[in-house]
Amino acid sequence: MDKPLGLERLWAGWRSEYVTNQTDSKKNNCVMCYLYNSDDFKRDFVIYRNDFGAISLNLYPYGSGHLLIFGKSHVGSLESVPEQESIEIWELIKKALILLKHIYKPDGMNLGANIEKAGGAGIPEHIHFHALPRWVGDTNFMTTVAETRVLPESISESWAKLTQGWQELFS
Repeated sequence: MDKPLGLERLWAGWRSEYVTNQTDSKKNNCVMCYLYNSDDFKRDFVIYRNDFGAISLNLYPYGSGHLLIFGKSHVGSLESVPEQESIEIWELIKKALILLKHIYKPDGMNLGANIEKAGGAGIPEHIHFHALPRWVGDTNFMTTVAETRVLPESISESWAKLTQGWQELFS
């Protein structure tokens, strides 16, 4: 049989329950609004929430510890975020980076935002930032040759580590 073109898949059966629960509970809703209003941080992999924003694990991580930082307001552009919320989001971003450094001891970090549809935003209606730890050499043959990502820990493990770390650092 010929090899199909495009991205290869690496089986990760543990994600089935997670993806099913996430998509079933958020049909026709904004994922960020859903996560901000979560009543079950463990189920939804929310690390922290305050009156202005939240930090959660990315539903489709680039690598272990891939965090999303987002405000409470359902707005799609940075200039539309209320002033106090903007200040608080930047504080959450700083704390997210401190947390990732504490838990994962990375060689560096990626911090970014894809703003609006043309900017590559998968969820253009709700501004959010991505923060993830990076290591020298973490782009290996699986990514470059096989176009496949390998995550060394489950999202549940990442959540437990990061939640514990948040308590240690910021409580």
